[in-house]
Amino acid sequence: MSDDQLDRVFAALSDATRRAILARLAEGEATVGQLAEPFAMSLPAVSKHLKVLERAGLITRGRDAQWRPCRLEAAPLAAATDWLDRYRVFWDSRFDRLDEHLHRIQREESDS
Repeated sequence: MSDDQLDRVFAALSDATRRAILARLAEGEATVGQLAEPFAMSLPAVSKHLKVLERAGLITRGRDAQWRPCRLEAAPLAAATDWLDRYRVFWDSRFDRLDEHLHRIQREESDS
């Protein structure tokens, strides 16, 4: 995944409404109207959120006669998770070393 694409994914995920839309789409396809139901905003406002998600590659919109279902696309989320996992390994090793250091201090204090 390119840096630009990763930027778009993280920017899309930075908004609570867009995360809620993705959570709903994880349950299955939905129309714009169905996605808009839980929000106190206009359909055009929801459509703007959907455009951000679509540009990030997180959703696709199909066409089935009059019905235009939105679908969750998992690949960009997997790529973002892979990117984050590299840093999780780094922080896990740091926390492990901190834990060892704190245990060593506790042992020294109990020995005194």
